[in-house]
Amino acid sequence: MKYIIGLDIGTSGAKCILIDTNGTVVASATKGYPLYTPRPGWAEQNPEDWWQAVVEGLKDILSTAEIDVSDIVGVGFSGQMHGLVALDENDQVIRPSILWCDQRTQKQCDWITEQAGGREALLAYTNNPMLTGYTGGKILWLREVEPENFARMKSFLCPKDYIRFRMTGKKLMDVSDASGTSLFDTRNRVWATELITKVAGLDMSIFPDVVESTAYAGAVTEEVAALTGLPAGLACYAGGGDAVVQATGSGLVQPGILGVVIGTSGNVSMGINHYEDNPNGDLQMYCANEPGAWIAIGGTLSAGGSYRWYRDTLCENAQAEARETNVNIYDVMGKQAEASVPGAHGVVFAPYLTGERCPYPDANARGCFYGLSLTTTRADMTRAVMEGITFSLNQIIEIFRNFADNTKIYASGGGAASKFWRQIQADVFQLPVYTMSAASEGGAYGAALIAGTGAGLWKNLTEATSVLKEETLVEPSAVIPEGYAKSYSIYKQLYPSLKPVYDQGAEFGY
Repeated sequence: MKYIIGLDIGTSGAKCILIDTNGTVVASATKGYPLYTPRPGWAEQNPEDWWQAVVEGLKDILSTAEIDVSDIVGVGFSGQMHGLVALDENDQVIRPSILWCDQRTQKQCDWITEQAGGREALLAYTNNPMLTGYTGGKILWLREVEPENFARMKSFLCPKDYIRFRMTGKKLMDVSDASGTSLFDTRNRVWATELITKVAGLDMSIFPDVVESTAYAGAVTEEVAALTGLPAGLACYAGGGDAVVQATGSGLVQPGILGVVIGTSGNVSMGINHYEDNPNGDLQMYCANEPGAWIAIGGTLSAGGSYRWYRDTLCENAQAEARETNVNIYDVMGKQAEASVPGAHGVVFAPYLTGERCPYPDANARGCFYGLSLTTTRADMTRAVMEGITFSLNQIIEIFRNFADNTKIYASGGGAASKFWRQIQADVFQLPVYTMSAASEGGAYGAALIAGTGAGLWKNLTEATSVLKEETLVEPSAVIPEGYAKSYSIYKQLYPSLKPVYDQGAEFGY
């Protein structure tokens, strides 16, 4: 039996898993780290925290699994996309990493869009708009706002690429994470050099070499072997950005099946076996983990993040019950929400806590509750948060319905753990919702499949994903509950109605 390691550098923690060639998870460990918000709309992390979490996680899984480490054939990487890790001439981190959910770069995104000749002209370079979360805007922000740090920056990487660099000493980026910079020609799978040098005025020397996700990307160094217990010389493979890798790890390598992820962020994705233009830039069009394939993604920035905020801010009673009964807090909250009804008695939640991406690419958007009254209960508010997140994903699915016919949903992320929430999704989406084996392992599982494919255990990712199995199924109600239809109608009006208020709030610094 051979084994593969998958690493996922998430927003809340790093996950390390070990799987065998049957796709069975042999060992798994997750180590958390803090998120810093020095200003409203900003989000940063310390890359050293990621590294320490990975080292501890690797030691854990190797001590748990009773295997010969010489039977491990590769390490694959997944990680939060779009983060900027700026490195100096000695490859030292210059400043905290600016994350995917950070919204500080609207000015720079507007500038490069204008310099390119407008949104359609920018799409011709990259097939993606320049969104505030993307890496390209962060580089421009650094140049404008922190010129001393920009002058020191001799190279940059995305989060998972930094961890792979620490393990191998090689600086590389894969095509999926490069796609998420919006400085990458996704049609030809190369950097958009004209956009970078002539439009943005950046030097190509800071841009890493780009490889396919299944490509060999270096070997574990002696120093890292001593730190972790991995064998020195173990092959590392490029991997990919988490949204893309999670789709791969859920079996989304062929058209027709939609993946819905409710993690800290949320997204809807579908594999495409040919290049497609991205009309109006409504979706994010990335190079997929399989060479010669692409993936379409629509993302909402604060999905599970909204639910976690609600838990931490307004659910002290549920937290107390969870502590007293030794029950998972989310199980307590889900049971609470079941006491309400579809539509949450008219309470509607907009989950724009960190701005929004699709279908409203707006850093100024903010979350809100609508419909609160003297009859509103905690159950109504809890259910409204779950429904609002689902409504935000349904708006993305409506875009996909113009793009391709779809027959079912593969659900993953924390939101997929709740059968109650999966039923909400099935009823709102009006599609059957499946969960897949190892879905709870997230990007780490997809990263392992990618590494195994790179190592030759499977001939391609389609064959690799054959180890996955459909585990649960929730069918939609025959008729969408009236409460959902009413609440969704109101939900779709909230952003357009509040847009002037959001912009005024931004002027006030809110």
